[in-house]
Amino acid sequence: MLDTNNLTFESATARLNEIVKSLESGTSSLDEALKLYEEGVALVRFCNNALDNAESRIKILIADENGKMTEKDFSENV
Repeated sequence: MLDTNNLTFESATARLNEIVKSLESGTSSLDEALKLYEEGVALVRFCNNALDNAESRIKILIADENGKMTEKDFSENV
């Protein structure tokens, strides 16, 4: 199980890059490759959750024709 308590988005993506390089090299045994794959899946889930959380916090300011600013959730425009 992946410990995400002290994990940052940046460290997760860096580790994902390491895992991809290792799997692409083809030098891992089947058991090692499966463990790396499972770790990668957990890291992708962690990163997706981090991105979803960040997206929910982003607001977009929109000016109408009179210059009045309104705020909308970022996810409404995606």
